[in-house]
Amino acid sequence: MPRAGLSAERVTLAGAELADEVGLDHVTMSAVARRLGVKDASLYAHVRSLDDLRGRIALLAADEKTIRIAEAIAGRAGKDALVAYAQAWRSYAHDHPGRYTATQTPMEIDPGLVARAPGPRRAIELTYSMLRAYALDEPDLTDAVRLMRSTLHGFVSLEAAGGFAHARPAEATWPRCLDALHTVLERWPARHEGDPR
Repeated sequence: MPRAGLSAERVTLAGAELADEVGLDHVTMSAVARRLGVKDASLYAHVRSLDDLRGRIALLAADEKTIRIAEAIAGRAGKDALVAYAQAWRSYAHDHPGRYTATQTPMEIDPGLVARAPGPRRAIELTYSMLRAYALDEPDLTDAVRLMRSTLHGFVSLEAAGGFAHARPAEATWPRCLDALHTVLERWPARHEGDPR
């Protein structure tokens, strides 16, 4: 019988908080149980396995990150929207490093959970909608989405890992990267005959 006060949502949130403190790789069922003051076995009435828990953390984080981005870009367009989007992405990665890692890690997630979680689908819609201001058609639009995600994820991942050891602060480089990204999006290269679609 499920322990009173426990729920899948409460277990997931405890796992997410732990991931932010110690890293997603260090989240275990035992560690979450200790955090909640219960026995390991009590968790299995709410989540099936560690993989299930990590998948739930990823979906929670995707929802949170998407809400933050949506609020940041509301009413904005063009470079203003791009910068707001990027700032929201980066601030979420800083504020919730373990959860952010979950959003970028391929996982086996219950398709039923994914179908009910608005975050991943809404994130795709927001990203494509924001980039449509650059007047890109397919397949360029998808390529632009991939470039933007690679740029933002690459920057915040290197930053988190201490990969920017140069004396120039990352805070000075960040806006220049966004300026460059905006310039590339505005001047997207033409496709050549024979390019794959």
